[in-house]
Amino acid sequence: MRAFITGANRGLGLELTRQYLERGDQVFAASRQPATAAELQTLKQQYADRLVLLPLDVTSAASIAAAVATTQENADALDVLINNAGVYPHAGSGDDHQRLGQLTHDDAIETMQVNAIGPLLVSQALLPLLRAGRKGRILSISSGQGSLTWKATGDPYHYSASKAALNMYMRSLAAEIGHMGLISVLVDPGWMRTEMGGEHATQEPADSARGIIRLAEQLHAEENGSFVTWQGQPVPW
Repeated sequence: MRAFITGANRGLGLELTRQYLERGDQVFAASRQPATAAELQTLKQQYADRLVLLPLDVTSAASIAAAVATTQENADALDVLINNAGVYPHAGSGDDHQRLGQLTHDDAIETMQVNAIGPLLVSQALLPLLRAGRKGRILSISSGQGSLTWKATGDPYHYSASKAALNMYMRSLAAEIGHMGLISVLVDPGWMRTEMGGEHATQEPADSARGIIRLAEQLHAEENGSFVTWQGQPVPW
């Protein structure tokens, strides 16, 4: 198995990287500054032959192209892409929410670029490698906050909108790549105890990672374009 993971330096991305490596798989772990990501560097020492660390800013076309080129130098195909990189902008000092009255243009644009547009462009750039793999799969980490059906609060405005946009982008992508024998799904990883989820979250990233890896292994063509939890249960759009 050859997996490409964005946002691999912490939280869910780091746990996905660790678990794929422990299984014996090859991992391309992408983050903005891998040289300063201490836990990734530790994994690199342990799994030097199967872990490739890549600098990647998903908002930069040049950075995406460079990461793809490095991947092509080290592998002739990919089997799984996990679009995990994401941001949750803080509206104000010490504030964990994006509330009406505190919304800014810059926060909105950054959140949309990282959480929605970036994953689409990374997926597009890696399609040739995924088509060369075994049942190429794209799993994009969404959120229940991106469900229009479930949305019952105002905040977080930008985060929710960006995940809803990601859902539409990847649903659109699924409609096209299904004809290529590829699968694209959206995954709600649950409320995890990470820097983004906070200390009051209900589950560990290791549990979500385990479920997402299992989900990737078991995907079938008829599930292309679906939105599911990390346990494989449907999430309403």
